Amino acid sequence: MNLKLISACLLAAVALAACDSQADKIGNASTVFHLLGKNDRIEIEGFDDEDVQGLTCYLSYAKKGGLKETVNLEEDASDASVACVQTAPAVRFSERAVAKPKQVFKRSSSLVFKSMQVMRYYDAKRKSFAYMVYSDKVIQGSPKNSLSAWSCYSGAAASAEGVSSGGQVYGSCIIGTAPQK
Repeated sequence: MNLKLISACLLAAVALAACDSQADKIGNASTVFHLLGKNDRIEIEGFDDEDVQGLTCYLSYAKKGGLKETVNLEEDASDASVACVQTAPAVRFSERAVAKPKQVFKRSSSLVFKSMQVMRYYDAKRKSFAYMVYSDKVIQGSPKNSLSAWSCYSGAAASAEGVSSGGQVYGSCIIGTAPQK
C-alpha cells in the first residue's frame, strides 16, 4: 500500500513539475560536462506579460544536468537574471489591471519543493514596471534575486492615433481604462 502511495505522489509531482509557465526557449550555454545525461547549463527563455502588450521579458537561469535531471530529481541553483524590453511600437496596458503585484512567470526548480518565479510591480507615479526573479522553497527560499525595470519614457513616443476614449499616451505607453481581469 505504501509503495502505491509513494508512486502516486511521485507521479503527481512529476506532472506538476511539467506544468510550468509558457515561455519560448531562446537558447542555452553549457557550463559543466556530464558523461551521462545533459550538461549543466544556463538556459534563456522569453515570455510576454499577458497584461502588458508590447513588453517581453527574458530570463537566464542555471539548470542542473546529469543523471538526476534524466529522472527529474535535480535541484537547480537559485541563480537567475531577468531583463525586459519593449517589443512593439507601443506598450498597451490598463493601470487597473497592473496596479497590484502579480506573479507573471513560474517554473519548477526541483521535483516538488523549489520554484523560480517572476513578479511584476507597477510604479504608477513614474509609469514604470519592475520585474523581479527569485526562487523559493517550501521551507526556506533564497535571497538571490534579479530585477529589471522598464519605463514608459524609455522608448520613442507612441502615436495618439487609435487611442480609445479614456485612454492616454505617456511616452511609448498607451494606458487604457479596461476593466480589471
